[in-house]
Amino acid sequence: MGTRLGTKLLRLVPMAGGSPGTKRPRGNIERRGAGYRVRVHAGVDADSGERLTLTEQVVIAPPGDEKAVKAAYKQAQKVLTKLQADADAFKAARTKATFEALLDKWLPQHEIDATTRMTYEGMIEKHIRPVLGDVPLLLFTRDASSRLEKLYAELRRCRDRCDGRARIEHRVPGPHQCRVVNHRRPPGRPPTGGYPPHDCVIADCSVVECRPHECKPYSASSIRQVHAIISGALSAAVRWNWIAFNPAPAAKLPAKRRPQPQPPTSEQMARIVEAAFTVDAAWGMYVWLSAVTGARRGEVVALQWDDIDWDRRTVVLNENYVRGPSGMLMKDTKTHQGRRVALDEDTVTLLRRHQAAAAAQLRLLGLELTGATWLFSAKPDLSAPRDPSALTRRYSRMVEKLGIRTQLKELRHYSATELLTAGVDLRTVAGRLGHGDGTTTLRHYAAWVGSADHEAAATIGSLMPKHFPDL
Repeated sequence: MGTRLGTKLLRLVPMAGGSPGTKRPRGNIERRGAGYRVRVHAGVDADSGERLTLTEQVVIAPPGDEKAVKAAYKQAQKVLTKLQADADAFKAARTKATFEALLDKWLPQHEIDATTRMTYEGMIEKHIRPVLGDVPLLLFTRDASSRLEKLYAELRRCRDRCDGRARIEHRVPGPHQCRVVNHRRPPGRPPTGGYPPHDCVIADCSVVECRPHECKPYSASSIRQVHAIISGALSAAVRWNWIAFNPAPAAKLPAKRRPQPQPPTSEQMARIVEAAFTVDAAWGMYVWLSAVTGARRGEVVALQWDDIDWDRRTVVLNENYVRGPSGMLMKDTKTHQGRRVALDEDTVTLLRRHQAAAAAQLRLLGLELTGATWLFSAKPDLSAPRDPSALTRRYSRMVEKLGIRTQLKELRHYSATELLTAGVDLRTVAGRLGHGDGTTTLRHYAAWVGSADHEAAATIGSLMPKHFPDL
């Protein structure tokens, strides 16, 4: 004997028992096949006006056994009491809507920028809707913590929530002859896994590659973002009187991993800058400017010559070039607040040279450099900013050849770490990076610097009393 998992919401039909003029019973227990069905009146849907019921099934096991029948009936009476209590808990607000219906109503009117909306839509379609979409909100509020914690545990194991069995990820839709292959990449780049190995140039390889599935866990920060979407939608449901309370805060979230920034050292930065200028002066200028300003990649490629104030030796960072739902777009900065960042003499000199080279390039095309000309562009006429993703890939290839483990985004880490180590106050460093306060700067961008730690040790040692007791 046992209770079938799950409670369903049904349109209410007249229940057995009672006579004309008597009060409608709040629920009933009905024998159906090899079990008992328990139903309780749960009020009226606030949106559609339909009557609702909570229903749950108690199974008789083994079937036909008299003791099992009696035990099942007693269990059904307990379920009836529980469902009546649940109906009372939801007295303030009732709805028949599913979580999917809530998402469909909440997201279009939720005020977020285009890029954040694209991220939300991707997470909803891939991780939230398939799992929670058809769950009625009344049922969800009863066991939200267990449902959410189960979902988050699955995502922490594999972002595809696979069943743990070996399978092939097919890259070609429909029936096809596929081979699991292993590209032999250039030295220093890891193989993709699989078999049989073959020699090829990655860009020209014609072999259809269907790889074995490899579980990749979803990061704790991404899961927290999924949770923020769910909680935000449920908060709206509370405001709309669909449900009485938001159950999401009760769910336990995975702990965020403490940031471990690993920016390049001063010596490594010198090699990176030299390599960049050796390949291309414009590329070197981009790397240099990103390092000295600590600006985000999209903020640097969004620069036009009007953003350079030669007299004050500053650069205005008030736009961000990012990928949106319909392609690349220009938007405000991540913190929605522009800033002016001071430039040193060497950087101003390099920018002057970069401007002269850009003007010479345009003259060859019969064009003139203006304040609206982009500082960094892949087009000969400099008519559009560069794709930030392409710059990230280019930087990764360059540092890989140099044998340095770092990423383009860690130029911000480098800027923050070097300035703090040199004694620049935290508020100034946070302002240059576009942070509201120094908390984010210290937590995410300031790396632990060994040389500064040795200096701190020498300082505290010099302040200690010069007296050594007998050992």
